[in-house]
Amino acid sequence: MRCCETQANNNCCIPICGCEEQNNDVVKKKKIVIDFMYLDLSVCDRCQGTEDSLEEAIAEVKRVLELTGIEVVVNKIHIDSEGKAIQYRFVSSPTIRINGKDIQLEAKESLCESCGDLCGDEVDCRVWIYNGKEYNVPPKAMIIDAILREIYGNKDSSDNDENIKEQKYELPENLKKFFESMRQKGKK
Repeated sequence: MRCCETQANNNCCIPICGCEEQNNDVVKKKKIVIDFMYLDLSVCDRCQGTEDSLEEAIAEVKRVLELTGIEVVVNKIHIDSEGKAIQYRFVSSPTIRINGKDIQLEAKESLCESCGDLCGDEVDCRVWIYNGKEYNVPPKAMIIDAILREIYGNKDSSDNDENIKEQKYELPENLKKFFESMRQKGKK
């Protein structure tokens, strides 16, 4: 008699031999969704650098995540209109969200010369704060830390997620200025 049959005969539901049926097609993989939102990848140094840092961070952790049954999905979202900014509740460029949560809750910004050159006006872009220091591009370690916290951290954030969704969103003045400047530049 096999050990699982023995366990069943003893009305024991704890598998001790590992011979319980497993169908890998039925087992649902966990998924982590990373949204990278940006205003421009052709000119903006911060957006380009953030994209590079994100790709490097994902390359570092992807294999480990796959081995533990976690699929990584990356969405690159070009915020090219006020409508899209509103749709995605976009606050500052560039933005990285993991499973819908911004990896940096507070959006601090500073003058971005490359976006200013792009639209012909002064525009502020995100400054990343990690371990007490400011960066124009998020350090790879910051992104890896955020990914691992989302996967292995406290899962009692569902109430917080609902509160974020319920908060009123208004397009930030900085983004209004950017899109208006782009429209004016397009008319010239």
